[in-house]
Amino acid sequence: MTSLFRKVASMFSPKNLPQIASPNTITLRATPDFGAPNIIDATAQNGYLAGQLLVATPVIDSGCFQKSVIYMFSHNAEGAMGVIINQPLELINYAALIEGMDLPKEAAERNIPVYFGGPVERARGFIVHSTDYVRDFTLARSANLAVTSSSTILSDIVAGNGPKQAALVVGFAGWAAGQLEAEIEQNSWITVPATADLMFGTDNELKWATASKSLGIDMAFFSTTVGHA
Repeated sequence: MTSLFRKVASMFSPKNLPQIASPNTITLRATPDFGAPNIIDATAQNGYLAGQLLVATPVIDSGCFQKSVIYMFSHNAEGAMGVIINQPLELINYAALIEGMDLPKEAAERNIPVYFGGPVERARGFIVHSTDYVRDFTLARSANLAVTSSSTILSDIVAGNGPKQAALVVGFAGWAAGQLEAEIEQNSWITVPATADLMFGTDNELKWATASKSLGIDMAFFSTTVGHA
């Protein structure tokens, strides 16, 4: 398999982290084959935040999570995973990334935005996309968005069989059991419904404010001492 991220390796500090991936996972380095994962149905995870957006509050005032908007695609008693959707990697060109992959030359004609998804496994890639495309190798789906990490989706996009809307995300954010819940109790995050319009139809610099205002919250007046549901 040709790696999608070979050309951006020098931009990240490789970490010796465990990898769980399906065949043809979009990744910088070789990973063990654990077989295709079961699709995480975020619509069925009652009591958890999978399928929603996590929006940083002013309590987080530094680092990569400051003013971040995160699409949560997995959350259960064992922990949580999500990808940041409002931090574009503007210096990384999608066409250059896929150069050298076994894809038709027409692949470069599809201009897919590229985002920094989080500090964990920054050589691993995910496609966040519309739910008109869901396959048995799709990692997660909710009512409005889905996540796939198999490079097969890139071939399907070229063939005209892929999702109508898609973005490439590098890395992810992860929390251990109970860690995210503790951060929410400390007013570090609020949660709002995830929509395809906010993901694909809203300017990146406006996503943070737009997401919070969907709950009637203006972050300019957010108090770090007030709780929330």
